Amino acid sequence: MKRAGGITTLLGALIGLMHIIPFYVLITTSFKDELDQSSKWVMPGYLSLDNFTNAWQLAGLDRAFLNNTIVTVCSIILMLIVGSSAAFPLARNRTKLNKWMYGFFVSALIVPPLTILVPLYKMFVEIGAMNTYIGIVILHVTFHLSMTIFLFTGFISTIPRELDEAAMIDGASRIGLFFRIILPVLMPITATVTIINGVSIWNDYQFSVFFLQKLEYRTITVALSAFFGENNANIGWVAAGSLLAALPTITLYLFLQKYFVEGMTSGAVKG
Repeated sequence: MKRAGGITTLLGALIGLMHIIPFYVLITTSFKDELDQSSKWVMPGYLSLDNFTNAWQLAGLDRAFLNNTIVTVCSIILMLIVGSSAAFPLARNRTKLNKWMYGFFVSALIVPPLTILVPLYKMFVEIGAMNTYIGIVILHVTFHLSMTIFLFTGFISTIPRELDEAAMIDGASRIGLFFRIILPVLMPITATVTIINGVSIWNDYQFSVFFLQKLEYRTITVALSAFFGENNANIGWVAAGSLLAALPTITLYLFLQKYFVEGMTSGAVKG
């Protein structure tokens, strides 16, 4: 028993190390001067902010951060509203049609977004959705809605139906039941959905590089990719920019972490 526990601890430590090492290299590279050719594994004896300054100014990260914020916040809000509203009847009314719809949403999780990139691009051009906030927001909501509904449905299924019955006896409508009774209980799974999908949208490159091509609409990942050219690559600038880009998502996780595990475990139990 002790041996099994030791193996589990060792495995956890190795997995944690695999995540810490890239972050350590990112930090050492970010704070080194451009002319510093020392090993990336060695922490510099000084702290240079030139990489951060160059990345912020030359990549236009001020505008890119604004674009990321608008796209991510709008996508998350719309996703939470639509996902939770759709999950409530799927979890409470287990009819054949609802079971089929739930299976349809879950099966959409296995569809790689890039497999339909060409028809998506053609459709966006035809309807004039290229280089627009609303276009990229709807795109993100569409591809993250399946995971949102899956998690919300599982979590709502764990909420006792007695709450529904008590509210209905008190005269609450189905809409009132959802917004007054169910919605306030969804904080753990809401935090989980926000973190999982929010990080994915914030770090998105595959859609942003195709559908947000104008400079004024570029997101952080697309802006930083401009530092990689055919003949040169400003690794220090990219590392500094990436570190800046990671700060909002790290802050979000630290703020919502107490709800994250609870939401993940509860949201995947039933459905």
